[in-house]
Amino acid sequence: MAGGTKAKSGNQSHVSSDILEMTLDHDSGTMSGKIIKGPMEGRELADLSETEFLELLRYCRGQDDDSARLLETYLDRRFGDSWRADDAAASENDQSGDNGNTSGPLNESEALDILGLEPGASREEIIKAHRRMMQKLHPDHGGSNYLAARINEAKECLLG
Repeated sequence: MAGGTKAKSGNQSHVSSDILEMTLDHDSGTMSGKIIKGPMEGRELADLSETEFLELLRYCRGQDDDSARLLETYLDRRFGDSWRADDAAASENDQSGDNGNTSGPLNESEALDILGLEPGASREEIIKAHRRMMQKLHPDHGGSNYLAARINEAKECLLG
């Protein structure tokens, strides 16, 4: 993962895709993100206008399904469903064939980042981190199917 410091275990989780790096603060539930590739490279998501979010979403959908899903999750947490009407209007004639594919299986480092754990985490720590994340990000609790799936995938990867 690009970037410098890593958060203390249990306080933050990091997820990255081809285009975005996202951080979730476990205590507040706040997501933050940075664009790491593309025309808006280097910008923080918090600094984008609504129009720029929709442009970025279209770019992500054309380049990387994981990035698009990650941005949609961010938008849902930040704006609720309100952004979806604008997105639908903007892309009414631009329906992409989203087939649900991801960019491939997680490696151990990515799985540890998603769960906010350090290398060498015990089985019990992995299970606790998974449970804590699912309590905050499960679709039944306002989270997204995509993030819940990635959290489950991280747990499966680490427990093998």
